[in-house]
Formats: sequence, C-alpha cells, structure tokens
Amino acid sequence: MSLDDLYRRVIMDHYQRPRNRGQIEEGAVTVDLNNPTCGDRISLQMRVVDHVIQEAKFIGEGCSISLASASMMTEAVKGLTVDQALELVDLFSKMMQGEEIDFDKFPLEDIEALTGVSKFPARIKCATLAWKALEKGVKSGQ
Repeated sequence: MSLDDLYRRVIMDHYQRPRNRGQIEEGAVTVDLNNPTCGDRISLQMRVVDHVIQEAKFIGEGCSISLASASMMTEAVKGLTVDQALELVDLFSKMMQGEEIDFDKFPLEDIEALTGVSKFPARIKCATLAWKALEKGVKSGQ
C-alpha cells in the first residue's frame, strides 16, 4: 500500500467516524465559522481550564477534508496548553503552505495524512477551517 493510499484511508476514517463530534453541555468557548467558497461549516466548542484544553468537540457540515481535519484537530489538542495549541496551529498552517515539517521532531500522528492537501490550493481552506476556529477560540478565551 502506498503512502498516499494510507493517507486517504486515514482521512476517510476520520470523515466516516469522526472523533469528538457533538456538543459540550456547558462552560465551553464556542466558535462558529464557515467557508463560503465551498459551504463547509463548523461549530467548535472547547472547555479550557487553567489555560489547558480539557475537552474539544465540533459539529458541522462539509467535505471529507474539512470534517476529517476537525476530527484530527480535536483529538490532538485535548490536554494541550493554550500556548501549545497555538504552536500546533502555526505548525499546521506551515504544513498547509507546503513547508517541510520534521515529523520526528513534531509528531502529528493522523494529522500528517493531510500533508497532500497543500498541493490543492482550493482545498486548503477546507483543511484549515477547524484550525482557524481553534485559534480564534483560544485567543478569545485568554
């Protein structure tokens, strides 16, 4: 199996069986964003306690890349400090711009499957929508 095939399977797994889909009942920072270009929408909720993201969930509609990225992101940020989450947002942004990332130094686990999106400029907004919501949410909650 090629690396591209493996990445496609990881993306489809997160799309078909999204992690952390749902709502946080109370005490959450909520950010609603949409991508008018393709119709992707996300509502991201996070519970942040003492500058640590305790919980992250999302609801939304969109393409496989958008929803898989939201699923991967919510998995990755749980337990991170706000500063660590912002560093992850920056790293993801660099990856989407096609910059080389040292995955040994910065293990991104399933998120690495989205590296190929940088080759398709029209899809970058799909992949980054949840990440922009994360950045907006943690900055508003500081």
